[in-house]
Amino acid sequence: MPKARITLAACVTAVTAASVAASVAGGSAAGGEARPAAPSSAPAAAAAQVTVSPGAIRLATAPAAAPSTTAQCQQLYGIACFDPDQLRAAYRLPALYAKGITGKGVTILIVDSFGSPTIKADLATFDRQYGYPAPPKFTIIAPAGKVPAFNPRNSEMTGWAGETTLDVEYAHALAPGANILLAETPVAETEGITGFPQILKAEEYVLAHDKVGVISQSFSATEETFKDYAQVASLRTAYADAERAHVTVLAASGDAGATDYQSNATDYYARRVTSWPDSDPLVTAVGGTQLRQTRTGYSWAAWNDTYDHAWSLYADGSAGPVPVASGGGTSEFFARPSYQNGVKAVTGAHRGVPDIAMSAACDGAVGVYSSYQPDEAGWSLNCGTSEATPEFAAIVALADQVAGHPLGQINSTLYALEAKHAPGLTDVTSGNNTVSFYAGASFQGATAKPVTVKGYPAGKGYDLVTGVGTVNAPLFVYELAGK
Repeated sequence: MPKARITLAACVTAVTAASVAASVAGGSAAGGEARPAAPSSAPAAAAAQVTVSPGAIRLATAPAAAPSTTAQCQQLYGIACFDPDQLRAAYRLPALYAKGITGKGVTILIVDSFGSPTIKADLATFDRQYGYPAPPKFTIIAPAGKVPAFNPRNSEMTGWAGETTLDVEYAHALAPGANILLAETPVAETEGITGFPQILKAEEYVLAHDKVGVISQSFSATEETFKDYAQVASLRTAYADAERAHVTVLAASGDAGATDYQSNATDYYARRVTSWPDSDPLVTAVGGTQLRQTRTGYSWAAWNDTYDHAWSLYADGSAGPVPVASGGGTSEFFARPSYQNGVKAVTGAHRGVPDIAMSAACDGAVGVYSSYQPDEAGWSLNCGTSEATPEFAAIVALADQVAGHPLGQINSTLYALEAKHAPGLTDVTSGNNTVSFYAGASFQGATAKPVTVKGYPAGKGYDLVTGVGTVNAPLFVYELAGK
């Protein structure tokens, strides 16, 4: 079951299911080369399945005829929500747009299973609402095979349609001059071994036939759900191809804080885990922040809605806790790459994620428009690292335009900027990604205590919640471009 646009029922199921801890040990050589991990101590049946899911969460109110304002969300639901103009203001993007820096000439590749049958019409409605121009070019392809006919009663298809909607609308909103290339695949990416090859095929096709600047991936699989490193190694070819083609690859760091789903996509691990492909050294991992509106502008904190009482009441009618926070931690498969040597006091010997963070909070969700379910057409609220990832893809597209060419693997630059305290990076120093949830039958007890997975604190410099921080775009775009 995809995590995209999680409904109320799915959210409740996730937080009340039993969690079983599993262990995987291993590492890799620095710089992206990896060696197989040690055998997992998880049961063989669990190791045989790999659940790879998108990272967007759709909040469970009925779609509305118009997008909600921040004041309306706070009054009606007790949570904040933002429109794309507010995100633009928070990242100070209008200063770049005024100079003609809109992503012009750059193509953002978005890859999603199934896609959405109404995405072009939905983006047009989204653009009319906010007065945005249409993308210079919006192309939809299916290079991995014919996509099955859309079934609005199929939860996998509607989940991925929601993911597609969020990805396209917010990549375009922040980089309005960039081309959008949407690659739809014909197999649901709910089991990595059965669906991921189609995504790889689609990405490899595009890398061979199209000029793209950045690939946005809003899906992940918990590392522990892979049988061993060999399974991961067989799925990395597109990232190696992207590195050779100087294309930037992004992936969401996940929405469950310091833990994540087991292979059944329902139960959480009761210990710290990390997901892939965001943990891959060839990929830039995008975590989540919480945007807050102040009297003088906007501020940032690490995203963690687990203990947000208002959000818990809004999402599932309970006092919580609901485990939703910026994914982050250290990899079981990959050793610390050389670009993270300067933050080894935080990552230790392992690859640390995320690398950077963008707006993702549910108490601070964003509005999207969709009509792929005709009886539910309208505006809804979405959140998660699937929001953050296309947002950062847009930022990379702006930097590509400034540079005059695709930037390729950007992680070395990110950490070099962090080391010299570049003003284009906004350090996020408050919050953490500790999460709690009720597990199994104990949830029914009057004295039930939630399981808590202690995460990592945000702090000065690099951390395992928000990476090197978030962006002050008018400065960061030039810094990333090397100008």
